[in-house]
Parts: sequence; C-alpha cells; structure tokens
Amino acid sequence: MSESIAESDFEELLIDFFKEQGYSYIPGPTIAPDGESSERSDYSEVVLRRRLLSKLIEINPGINRGVIDDAVRKITSISSNSLIDANITFHEMLMQGVRLESKRSDGTIAGEFVKIVDFDNPEKNEFLVVNQFTVINERKERRPDVVLFVNGLPLVVIELKNPTDEKATINGAYTQIQNYKNEVPQLFYYNEGCIIADGVFTEFGTISSGYQHFVEWKSMDPEDKENPIFGTAELMVQRMLNKETYLDLIRNFTVFDDDGTGKRIKKVAKYHQYYAVNAAIDATVKAVNITGDGRCGVVWHTQGSGKSLTMVFYSGKIARDSRMENPTIVVLTDRIDLDDQLFGTFSHCKDLLRQNPQQADSRDDLRGMLKVASGGIVFTTINKFIPTEDENKYPMLSDRHNIIVIVDEAHRSQYDLVDGFAANIRDALPNASFIAFTGTPIDFTDRSTVNVFGQCISIYDISKSIEDKTTVPIYYESRLIKIDLPDEQKETLNDAFDEVSESMEYTIREKEKRKWAMLESLVGVDKRIELVAKDIVMHFEKRQEAMDGKAMIVCMSRRICVELYDEIIKLRPEWAGNDDSDSILNVIMTGSAMDPPEWQKHIRNKPRRNEMALRFKDPGDPFKIVIVRDMWLTGFDVPSLYRQTDERTWADAGDLSRQQGLRR
Repeated sequence: MSESIAESDFEELLIDFFKEQGYSYIPGPTIAPDGESSERSDYSEVVLRRRLLSKLIEINPGINRGVIDDAVRKITSISSNSLIDANITFHEMLMQGVRLESKRSDGTIAGEFVKIVDFDNPEKNEFLVVNQFTVINERKERRPDVVLFVNGLPLVVIELKNPTDEKATINGAYTQIQNYKNEVPQLFYYNEGCIIADGVFTEFGTISSGYQHFVEWKSMDPEDKENPIFGTAELMVQRMLNKETYLDLIRNFTVFDDDGTGKRIKKVAKYHQYYAVNAAIDATVKAVNITGDGRCGVVWHTQGSGKSLTMVFYSGKIARDSRMENPTIVVLTDRIDLDDQLFGTFSHCKDLLRQNPQQADSRDDLRGMLKVASGGIVFTTINKFIPTEDENKYPMLSDRHNIIVIVDEAHRSQYDLVDGFAANIRDALPNASFIAFTGTPIDFTDRSTVNVFGQCISIYDISKSIEDKTTVPIYYESRLIKIDLPDEQKETLNDAFDEVSESMEYTIREKEKRKWAMLESLVGVDKRIELVAKDIVMHFEKRQEAMDGKAMIVCMSRRICVELYDEIIKLRPEWAGNDDSDSILNVIMTGSAMDPPEWQKHIRNKPRRNEMALRFKDPGDPFKIVIVRDMWLTGFDVPSLYRQTDERTWADAGDLSRQQGLRR
C-alpha cells in the first residue's frame, strides 16, 4: 500500500465503490431499532421487512397482497439447528420462488410462486449497502463491517481489517466471519457470499468455505488494474459485485455439493470458471445456430481447478438458455470410473441443473435416452457408440440441432476423433454440436482437434492456478529403484516403452498389450518390489514424523499392486488391520471371481469402494496409504494427500492427470 489509511477510511471508500455500481447506502445505526429511521423491530431481526414487502409487491404483479404477506412471513421465519440446512432452504426459495397456496374465487386451491428477486431484470431489484449493522442473538452482540442487501435480504457479509495494522490480517477477518456464524447465525440464513479484506487482498467465499477456499476475483481484461491503495477490493466490486454479474453468480454458479463424507457444502464459481462458462455459452449458441458449424470450442483448465464443476455450471446455464429450446446434453468420457465420478458430481448439483442426470448402462439404454424430443442430461462412455455386430454403421438416433456433446479430456488417442468413435457419434447425432473440457494441454496444431471442437475458448494453466491458490504446487523427488536388465535388452525395451506409454491410458491394441506385458514383468520382479516396499515404508514414516498426511502409490498392474501390498505388510503387519474399518494400508482395484484367490480380499464392489473413499478422504481416519492402478487418479479430492509414489511409466497427458489429487 502506498498510503496510510485506517479501517474506517477503508470502509468508507469501499462503500463509495458500491455506490458507483448503483447501490444505495444507509448507515446501520440509522435503521437500527432505536435509530432515527428505524427499519428493524429488534436487534435480532436481520431482514429489512418493509423493503422486502415493497419489492415483492413490485416484481410479482398479479399476485394478491395476502399471498405476498404470507411469502414475507415464510421467508422471515426460516430457522434450523443447522446453518447449512437453513441456507439451503432459503436458496431454494431464491431460485424457485416461495411456494404458497391460495384459494380461487371458485373455491379451488391454486399453487403460486412468489419471486424474491427478478434475475432477468437486475435493475428492478433494490441493492443496498449498510455498514456497522449490529445483530444480537442470546446476549451475543456482533457488528459486521459491511452487509449487502438485495430486496431487504442480507445476501453478503463483508469483514475488513485495518490495512495499516500488521497484526490485523485477512486470516483474522476470516476468523471473525466464523465467529459471527456461530454467534449470530440468523444473519447467515440468507447468505450468498462472505468477503474478507485487509486493503491488499480481498477474497470471496461461502458460509462453508475453509480459509484456503477464499479466493480473489480477478478480471480477464488486461486493461483492468488493481487499485494501488486498496488492492483487489475495487476490482471485486466492479467485476463481481456489480448487479448483473452477482445475480448471475447466485442463479447460475452456486451449488450445494457433497464433500465426500455426506456433508453438504456450498460452492460458488471462481472467476476463471465464471468467464469460461459465459464464453462457452456464447460460442455454443453460435455453433448450434442454423448458420453455425457445430464446433463450440475447447475449455482448457488445468487439473484441480474445478473442471467438473465448470462443466456443471455450463450444463445448467445452457440447459436454461431459451435460445437453445430445451437442449439434450450428452456427457462423454472414455472410462467407466470417470463416468461414475462425473455423474456423481452432476447428481449432487441436480438443483442447479433443474433435472436429474441419467447414466446409460448399456448401448440399448443409451439409444433409448437419446431418442427423445427434447431435454435431458445423459452420461455415457465412448464405447457405447459402437455398432452392434449386425449393423454396418451406427444408426441415427436424432437429427435435432439442439444436442450438445460434452467431451471430457478430449485427446485424439482416447476418442479416435478422425475415424472411429467420433464418426459413430456423427452417425447417431448428425446435427449435434461438440464442446471439449480438458485439464491437459491440447495440441492445436493437430487439425483433428480443431476439426471436431473448434478453437480454444478459455485457458487456465497450472501457473495461473497456483498463483490464484486454486491448486497447490507439486515438488518432485526422484526415488528410482532400477530394473536390472541385460545390456542387449535395453535398446529393445526403450523402443517398446516409447510406443506403449503414449497410449497406455487409452485404447490399447493387441500388439501394444504384448509389449506392455513385457515391461510390466520387468518392473514387477520380486527383488525390485521388495526394494520399493522398503523405500516406501522408510520414506512414509520419516515424512509422518514431520507432517501427518496420506499417501498414494500408483502401480502398473493389479498384480504389482497386490504383490507390493504383501511386501509392505511383511514389513509392517499392523498396517493390515483387522478389516476395512481400521486398516492403514489398502489396495483399491476392480476385479472378478476369475481373479486369483490372493487378490479377492482387495476386490470390493462399488458401495464398499465408496466407503473406502470416504475413509481415505477423512484426515482423521487411520487409512493412510492406498495402492491403486488407475482408480482415484482424477476427480478425487483428498486435501490431506501430500505424497504420491508413481511406479508407472509417464507420458505427456497421463503424467498430468495422475497429479490431480495432489494439486487440490
């Protein structure tokens, strides 16, 4: 900061920023119960009822006053022992309207929805900024620095810290927000965002965001510069909290997700997700238009930066876009586990999507789901677009133009974009439009990518995500356990490795399988596995002395997974535990009754694997080390995972995707 200012100065200038965006301003003491223009009956009341009533009457013409009064009572009577449950209840009202029943003149009962906010016409709503807003709850008195009201409802709480006080940190502002939530929870029943600022940094989060998930809002316009005195505060007000953008964020970019343990958490899009989705919406509408070419483009956002939620936000907003006339969305992946993970994310966010996603279990199932007149979000793997044995080509399922195919991780070797699967999809959906979301770099000099998807819409790379604290940096340590190999075999092995590693994560032809088997047998020799086990045990225990956390070991094959597990258990028998409830070390893999008997204890059905996933995500659970082949490598958030030992060969796209769990 270039000038010395007090917290009160910061507060006043922040209010000026809001006034520049068209917000009205009134001091908190003025509208207090004992204020000169009182708008509250007592200090426990957080809703400005007269303003709420006035706006509901205005934006709901045709609904009688009695129904409006009932809506106000229903809104202001929200209560729950759980803050998140109360917030979910309010958010549903905000999105759908307040559902009420009224009696018609003929005596029948009619259902009515009373809008709380006019999202389509931001200027028809009242935006008010209030400072020093005192709230009392059970003798606890708290006074947030700034509260933003929309139609009389306290949607945003802002806590500031003195920019000139070295001890007054932004972390302290976060702590105060947490204290407010515990002590005056009614203020947060209606909350759609929390902001903390110290004059240098201004960060945004939700009522369930941990400190590490509060982030700055940045502009995509290179002409926008930070205020030299107030850091990013002015930029956040201008670019995020302007009327149109903030209502868009509430309506189209806010979800209640599952944290992996069954607990609901509230999430709002970060700036890179918001701008990418809106750019993708514009590109999609253009591509689907009768004069468009069906290529919506590519969104390249690095692993761990929220790509799955970006896809959710995109799907929800494009599905509601009237220009799309109720489109059908097909979400395409190349692996069953990725299909399950992505489907799970979408299912948790079904309220935003306003529909239940469907997952195709078979080719016939997929064909039935796509033979619809409109609508639907369908998940499928690419192999379900294979013709049956008695078909020369894949049959046409729909010739509608408003079908969007979302391709996850669109790499040429995965999807065979030129001839195979892409051609089958074109046969099935000849007028569909394609958009790709990828976390790994795409080579745009490869014309097949451009031919199918078009150009890049949005780029958010690793360096940017680390700078924004969206992901964390990864530090590499080489711990090579050499393969003893006769000299005459080394050159042959190098040639095989170059060919095999390039496509190991995708479709593997029979010739490549044979070469892969040769490499796997060399990596998995008994002596080498023994050395790897000793190194892992030694290194893990040493790291645990410095920092408690979890570790993942990635192996080339299920055989090596099992044999490495056995070797580690020889060194540390207690890590096996008594059963799945207390084991420290586990192998997570799929399998069948045809697999060897010694593998069977590691083969679990899907519900049991989900239970193990919850254990591994819990930082307090004794399940500390997992051995996998290709499970839990993408879309799997474990904040306490600090180490990954990769025993597989690395290739350009594959190496990045394996790091995803570490980056989160």
